Amino acid sequence: MKLVAITSCPNGIAHTYMAAENLEKAAAKLGVEIKVETQGGVGAENVLTEQDIREADGVIIAADRAVDKARFVGKRLINTGVQDGIRKPEELINRFEKGNVSTYRGTGKEEQTSNESKQNPIYRHLMNGVSFMVPFIVVGGLLIALALTIGGEPTEAGLQIPEDSIWKTIEAIGGASFGFMVPILAGYIAYSIADKPGLAPGMIGGFIAANGSFYNSEASAGFLGGIFAGFIAGYAALWIKKIKVPKMVQPIMPIIIIPLAASLIVALIFVLLIGAPVAQVFESLTTWLSGMQGSSEIFLALILGAMIAFDMGGPVNKVAFLFGSAMIVEGNYEIMGPIAAAIAIPPIGMGLATFMFKDKFLPEQRETGKASITMGFFGITEGAIPFAAQDPLRVIPSIMIGSMVGSVIAMVSNVGNRVAHGGPIVGLLGAVSNVMMFFVAIAVGAIVVALMIKVLKKDVELATVPPVPNMPVDETPVKASNKTTDITKLTNLTTKQLIDVDSKQSTRDDMIDAMIKDLVKDGAVTDHTAFKEAIMARESESTTGIGMEVAIPHGKSDAVTEPRIAFYISKDGVDWSSLDGTLSKLIFMIAVPKAQAGDQHLKILQLLSRKLMDDTFREKLIKAESKEEAYRLLEEIK
Repeated sequence: MKLVAITSCPNGIAHTYMAAENLEKAAAKLGVEIKVETQGGVGAENVLTEQDIREADGVIIAADRAVDKARFVGKRLINTGVQDGIRKPEELINRFEKGNVSTYRGTGKEEQTSNESKQNPIYRHLMNGVSFMVPFIVVGGLLIALALTIGGEPTEAGLQIPEDSIWKTIEAIGGASFGFMVPILAGYIAYSIADKPGLAPGMIGGFIAANGSFYNSEASAGFLGGIFAGFIAGYAALWIKKIKVPKMVQPIMPIIIIPLAASLIVALIFVLLIGAPVAQVFESLTTWLSGMQGSSEIFLALILGAMIAFDMGGPVNKVAFLFGSAMIVEGNYEIMGPIAAAIAIPPIGMGLATFMFKDKFLPEQRETGKASITMGFFGITEGAIPFAAQDPLRVIPSIMIGSMVGSVIAMVSNVGNRVAHGGPIVGLLGAVSNVMMFFVAIAVGAIVVALMIKVLKKDVELATVPPVPNMPVDETPVKASNKTTDITKLTNLTTKQLIDVDSKQSTRDDMIDAMIKDLVKDGAVTDHTAFKEAIMARESESTTGIGMEVAIPHGKSDAVTEPRIAFYISKDGVDWSSLDGTLSKLIFMIAVPKAQAGDQHLKILQLLSRKLMDDTFREKLIKAESKEEAYRLLEEIK
C-alpha cells in the first residue's frame, strides 16, 4: 500500500513536523510506503507530485489549518487534526487497510458528514487566520525595532527617528506590515471556511474592520472585528456556493459571483450593524488595559501568564497571544513583554528540570529536555507538550505558576516587546525594552517551574504505590524476606519458566494477569490479587509503556517474597498507551518485596534501561524464537 499525507499546524513549527515524523515511523513499522508533505512556517516542503498522488491508495490530511484538497478528488481521504497525526498515526493508516475511508468527491459534503475530525471547526478556522497573520506582525515589529535601535535618537519623549533618516522609511514599512494584520486574519479565516472564493470577501471585511471611517467611528474594530468579518465572509461565501445555478453560470461562480456577493454581504453587515459596537468594545478594552496600574497590572500579568502556559500553543494560549499582538498595533508594547517571557518559560523550565532533578525523569525524557530548552529559546511553547502529555496533573500546574511569576516580573519591570513572538531570541534581536529584566523574568520563571516539578513530581524509579481502597487485609503479618538476591545480572532475577517468546495476550490487562500467574507458579508471588492491585495502582499513575516497543510494569508488595522478573514477547504488540505511541512487544514485569523496594527496585530499573536503549539489542529480543535464545540474550543485561 502507498499513501500520501499532508501535515500542518497553526504556527507551522513543532506540531507540523512531529505529525510527519510519527506518520513516517508508523508507516515503516506497518510496511506501508508514505510520502508526507509538510506545510510549515517556511512553506510546503517535500511537495507531493502529480505522480505521487496518482499512485497513492489514499490520502491523510492531519492539519489544523485549511489545506487545499482539490488535488485529491477521487482519492480515499482522511481529514483530521494534526494531533491525530501525532498520537494515532497507526490507527489512521490501518483505516485504509480496513476499508474504513470514504472517497473525496470535492463537493464539500464529505467534511460535513464525516466524523473523522472531532476538532472544533471554529477553532480550526481561527487558527488558520492566525497562522497567516503572525509573519506580518513579526516582520513589522522587527523592522520598527531595528529602525529605533539603529536610527533612533534619545529625546524627552523617548527614542525618536529623524524625519530625513532612511530609518524613518524602514519604520514606516514596519507600520505598513502591521496594517496587513487584520485583513490577513479575516481573509484566511474566510479561506479556511469557503476555500478561495472566501479569500477576497474576508480581506475586504478585515480592511473595513480595521478602518473605523467606514462606520463613523474614531476607533477601529481591531482584531475582534477582523475575526467577526472573517467568519461572516466565510460562511456567506459557503452559503452562496451551495446555491444551484445553471451550468453556464457555474464557471464564473468562484471568481466573480461568490466573491462579489459575499463581499457585499460582509461589508453591509459590518458598516450598518456591527462595526461601531465592536469598535467600542475594543476601544474600551484597550482603555482598560492602558489604565491598569499597580495591583490591576499584576492581575493582568497573572492571567496572561496562566493562559499562555495552560495549553501550550492551543486555543487558550492563542487568545492571550492574539491579544498581545493587537496591543502592539495599538502602540502598547508592555502587554506583549510579559507574554513574550511567559511563552518561553514552560519549555525552558521543563528542560531545566530534567538537568536539575534527573531522578524525576526517564532517560528518554532527559533527552527531550535538551530539545525543549532549544525550542524555548526560539519561543516555541510546544516544547513542553511531551512532558505535559505524560504527566498533566503535575506538569501543567508547574508551568502555569512559572509563567505567571515570569509574566509578573516582566510587567512590573515595564518590559516591552515590539514583536509578536517570544523567547530569548526576541531579546537578542533588539525587539525588547528593558531586556535585562526580560531575561531575568524568563530565568526566574524557569527556575520556579523546575522547583515545582521537584515538589510535585515523584521520582520515576521510586514512585510509590498509593493505597488501594477496600483492599482485603490479611490479618497474618507478612515478614519481609531476609533473602538477598544478586541483581548485578538480569538472569539472576528470572528463569526460563518466566519467559514467553510468543505471547498471545491481546490486551494489557490480560498480559498482566498471565505474567502474574507465572510469578505465582514460580513462588515469587504469594497472592495474585494483592500483587495485581499493586501493579494496576502503578499503571493508574502513568503508563509503564516507556516507548521503543517496551513496557516495564512493576509493583512493590508484601505479596512478593523475593525480586523477580517475568519477560514476555508479543510479536504483534500490545497497546500499553506508550509514551511514543508504539505497541509494546517486549514486556518486563518487575516484582519487588515492599520492604526492599527503595534499593532493589531502583537497581533493577537501571539495569534494564541501559541495555534497552540499544536498538539492535531490542530487535534481537523481538525476533527470539525460543526461551533458550531469549534467556541467552537476557544474559547480556548486567
